[in-house]
Amino acid sequence: MKFARITLSDRASAGIYEDRSGPAIEQFFAEHLADEIEWLRVLIPDERAEIETSLRLACDNEGCALVVTTGGTGPSPRDVTPEATRAVLERELPGFGEIMRVQSFSKVPTSILSRAVAGTRGTSLIVNLPGSPRAIGECLPLVLPAIIECLDHLGHPRLKPR
Repeated sequence: MKFARITLSDRASAGIYEDRSGPAIEQFFAEHLADEIEWLRVLIPDERAEIETSLRLACDNEGCALVVTTGGTGPSPRDVTPEATRAVLERELPGFGEIMRVQSFSKVPTSILSRAVAGTRGTSLIVNLPGSPRAIGECLPLVLPAIIECLDHLGHPRLKPR
């Protein structure tokens, strides 16, 4: 099965610092799924048009079952991931963002500033995640059962948890 991980960061894409969030996503799935995953890796700046294009390519051209973004979900003017994601979604699944915000709140009260969204485009599931490895490690376990179920509903082979 093919997944995409799209890191959205002006500084990481400019080489100012290393992308640690994208690899954290891959590591999570390697540790929690028995399935072999082929990865499409994308690192781009926080530019809405580039984000929309990357999401469309991952879903429509590359046939990725799951597209996970990391970064760009906060309240700053450059954080445009939710808007770019909504522009390409066919159906929004608000429960993903809701559960990540609710469950993260007890540990990080500022998690309510996240505007992460999720939804489907064709047979692809797109999920926005925060832009830090720690937050990824806290949020992905919350939504993994829903990811597995959603991909099954979208017609993909059922993923096998470890």
